[in-house]
Amino acid sequence: MGTERVRTDRLGLLLDQFDCARERAQVRLTGLGDEEYLWEPVPDCWSIRRRGEAVTPRAYGPGEWLLDQGAPDIPAGEYAEVARQAADGMTVDKIAADWSVSVERVEEVLAHTGAPEPDRTQVTTIAWRLGHLHSCFAGSWEWTFGEHRAEPRELVDFTPSADLAQERFWALLDRWRESVGAVTEEQLDTVGFSRYPYGSDPDEPYAAVLWGSNLELIHHMSEIALLRDLWQARFSRSRPA
Repeated sequence: MGTERVRTDRLGLLLDQFDCARERAQVRLTGLGDEEYLWEPVPDCWSIRRRGEAVTPRAYGPGEWLLDQGAPDIPAGEYAEVARQAADGMTVDKIAADWSVSVERVEEVLAHTGAPEPDRTQVTTIAWRLGHLHSCFAGSWEWTFGEHRAEPRELVDFTPSADLAQERFWALLDRWRESVGAVTEEQLDTVGFSRYPYGSDPDEPYAAVLWGSNLELIHHMSEIALLRDLWQARFSRSRPA
């Protein structure tokens, strides 16, 4: 990228980061087929499953296919964030509501000292990662630029078709990018500009919410890229050391 194209304003930096992440993600998802999309690399993966076949306690979706979701908890990787929220004045009750956990669980996290034990990270399919991203961005758009009333978990009709899932997801990101591109400096600083009901969006300036959305896209697309690499490696011949 030439320096003449570099933007240094806040929204410009966030948009450029989003555009770069999306461009790379689209390249990495080229050629994704249904078998790879639904591939479960280990037992007990989270994925999308037909209604009636889901085994996770909070699987959700409006149609025939549901997205796996486990019991609510605060992962060890978020202990520091919970401590920051409490230090900034967020009540234990509000933190508990945001995470859908008990007040006692929040108090346990806040009382923890030393390095937390690493989480047992849930292995997922590409279908789950893409569906999770789609659900997050659809809900965030609805509760920022939409009517602020639709249940986020009922907005995405999950599908076992890799092509259809991508078509719908990229169309949503087009709408997201157009809406975010029109955000003003004043709106970037507005606490509660996003009213997304799950998490801390209503308590943060919108610039911070956008930063978190970019991080979510980069994080999950990186994991999708790794799953694609592992899929390809299954069929590659062993190479001499």
